[in-house]
This record gives sequence, structure tokens and C-alpha cells, in this order.
Amino acid sequence: MDFGLVLQTDPPGSRTVGLMRRAERQGFRYGWTFDSAVLWQEPFVIHSRVLENTDRLIVGPMVTNPGTRAWEVTASTFATLNEMYGNRTVCGLGRGDSAMRVAGRKPNTLARLSEAMAAIRDLAEGREAVVEGTPLKFPWVRDGRLPVWMAAYGPKALAMAGREADGFILQLADPYLTESMVKAVRVAAAQAGRDPDDVTVCVAAPAYVGDDLAHAREQCRWFGGMVGNHVADLVARYGEDSDLVPSALTDYIKAREGYDYAHHGRTGNPDTEFVPDEVVDRFCLLGPAEAHIEKLRTLRDLGVDQFAVYAMHDATEAVIDAYGRDIIPALND
Repeated sequence: MDFGLVLQTDPPGSRTVGLMRRAERQGFRYGWTFDSAVLWQEPFVIHSRVLENTDRLIVGPMVTNPGTRAWEVTASTFATLNEMYGNRTVCGLGRGDSAMRVAGRKPNTLARLSEAMAAIRDLAEGREAVVEGTPLKFPWVRDGRLPVWMAAYGPKALAMAGREADGFILQLADPYLTESMVKAVRVAAAQAGRDPDDVTVCVAAPAYVGDDLAHAREQCRWFGGMVGNHVADLVARYGEDSDLVPSALTDYIKAREGYDYAHHGRTGNPDTEFVPDEVVDRFCLLGPAEAHIEKLRTLRDLGVDQFAVYAMHDATEAVIDAYGRDIIPALND
């Protein structure tokens, strides 16, 4: 099982670089950052420094989107990083929740996401792609490779990930929902004539190692609110009682009253008080190292290839070190 570290690019950028170096030393293979241009620092500038200061870490956004960046610019950025550092990037792609809404725009449609996924991958790998009706090709790309992983929750997005993406990003660690959603992705892949095992499965969620469960919950409750934004979109699209979206995902947002992106992804977010302890426990990894190992083994058995640790809390360094010392070795024994 691979492990990744997910960070927001809060200043100073040097701290993000340092934490990624620490993660590589502790056995993490992937370094991810948020991408929301208004809320945080520009991630790709920091990605370049992370790549320069690590040896093996694979780096990318979790997630960028096709609305705030021109597709050819996104592809050129990845291709440039790969030329400089040896194909060590991965493109996490989604509809754009915070990035688009903070800028006063709606998240991208799945149709636009589909077009962008193909175009960005093709351009970054040196093939021709049509962008806004114009055929484009980078003449300078040689032997480029860019896996594109798609974030998804809803039935149409899960099916698209299975048909088109190199990887599937699921931002929650609930085993019941993971099993259901991984199955949906794999079925869609098979129906599209693909080998379902060719779609890498990445589960991303907060992890907090320690015996004080109450404190860990408060440090990670923000995650239920972040997931709730996507869930609210699904409820608006499919209805509260739809058979297409599991109630285990949607029931908890009935008490949701609103969301201020000024607190997005941060401990103490006042807009996440509606998230019950039960949801925090299901969606996150909390407790002593043994509890993390047990849940991760369950996720691995469900087909999860990577667990990416959201480390936005008061014990970032301690969790990185605990994973490197106790958890990553146990999952790779």
C-alpha cells in the first residue's frame, strides 16, 4: 500500500517543502496539495521546490480543476516539471469546489472535466489534443508521462472515473462507502473494456494518531463539512431519497446550514458543528496506531492502493512520524 501526504499551501511555502521532505524520509511516496488560488499559495511553484528537495516523491494537486487554469497551461506546467525532475508528477482533477466557488463561479460540469482530462494528459505526454476547438501539441515533450486521477462521489462521476481516469480519488475513509464506490468504478472500467485493476484507487482522509479520541475528533471535524459540500451537490441533483446516492453518505448533512470557505479545510471551522462524532469516526482515521493499521488493512482488502493523509491539524509532524515509524511498515510487511 502506498501512502501520501496532503497539505494546504499556507505560507510559508518553505514549511510545505519541509513537511514533504519529512514525509519522504518516513516512507511516504506521494506529496499532494490543495489547489485553490484565492485561499492558498500557488501550489505548482511549491511543487517545483518539493521535487527539487526530494528524490522519489511523486507530487501533484488534490485536486486541480479545468476552470481556473487554461488546459494547455496546466499540461505545460506538468510537462515542464516532468522534464526537470523525471516524470514525478500526478494530476488530481475534479470539478472545482472551493477554487471555483470562491471565485464566484459554479463547479465544472462532468462533460468539461472529461474533455479536460483527456486534453491535459495528451498534451503533457506529447500527443496532440483539441482545446477549445484548436488542435495543439507541445513540440518539446519527450517521453512525458502524466497519470490523471479523478475525484468522485456521485454515480455519474464514479462511472466516468472508471471509464476514463488513471486513478480514482475518494475523499473519505468509510469502509462501507469505499467498498460501494470502488465497485462502481471497477464495473464502469470493465464495461468500457478496461482492466479494472489499471485504475489506481486512492482514499484520502484526515488521520490523527493518539489516545485522546475527543481531541482527535475536534481536530478533524472540518473534514465532514468539506465532504458535505460535495454531498449537498449530490442531494440537489438526485434528491434526498434517491437510490443512486447511499444514505450513509447523505443523511448527516440534513442539519447543514451553510458554509464559509474562509474556514475551508481548517480545524475549528464553525460551519462543521453539525457533523456528528459518528461521521468523523467513519470518514477519518483516529486513535492509536493499532486502530489505524486495522482500518487501513480493511481498506487495502477493499482494493485501496494508496491512503493519503490529510494533516491539517495540531499534530502534523507527529502524525507523519507515527505513520513512518508504526503504520507504513505494518501495511507493507
